[in-house]
Amino acid sequence: MTRSKWSFALAALLSIALTACSSGGVKRIDANEEIALSDRWNSTDSRLVAEEMMTDMLTFPWFRDYHINHDGNPTVIVQSIRNKSHEHIPVDTFINDIKRSLLRAGKVDFVVSREEREDIRSERTDQEMNAAPDTIAEFGLEQGAGFALSGTINSIVDSNGEQRVTFYQVDLKLINMTTNREVWNGQKKIQKLLTKD
Repeated sequence: MTRSKWSFALAALLSIALTACSSGGVKRIDANEEIALSDRWNSTDSRLVAEEMMTDMLTFPWFRDYHINHDGNPTVIVQSIRNKSHEHIPVDTFINDIKRSLLRAGKVDFVVSREEREDIRSERTDQEMNAAPDTIAEFGLEQGAGFALSGTINSIVDSNGEQRVTFYQVDLKLINMTTNREVWNGQKKIQKLLTKD
């Protein structure tokens, strides 16, 4: 094959490759709009499960009883929510959906995690040495958590080759940190059916 034919063939291949690469497109969509590309856990699952479970948590007697005996909101710390499912689920996203749901309702206060508290205490120590006296955040005034939230995300997958059913179960519980009493136990199930062409 002559040099000019090689050049022509190479140019044709590059043209085809560039056309293939540019045939798609990207567009912005509403983050709350569900786009189910698979039967995997997605952002809509995370948000809807968090909102539904936190609404349920606030309907249990512990919440009414707390307000009968205390002023202000109950304070909660998220201890751990473990992903025990078959796939990678970003648990931090789910925890933030839980916090946003409750904070938006204005009915529960949160205490940050142990790691975040250590970072803030380190910042306070730095302020004592370097900040103007009237701007220093004081030690010993942290708010303690009265309740601890923890739970798991589990899944089961069943398939016959043509169809696949993916089942998720989220279990959460709220524990009174003074009495170790479990004051709320919530459960949410999601089932997704994927049919292969």
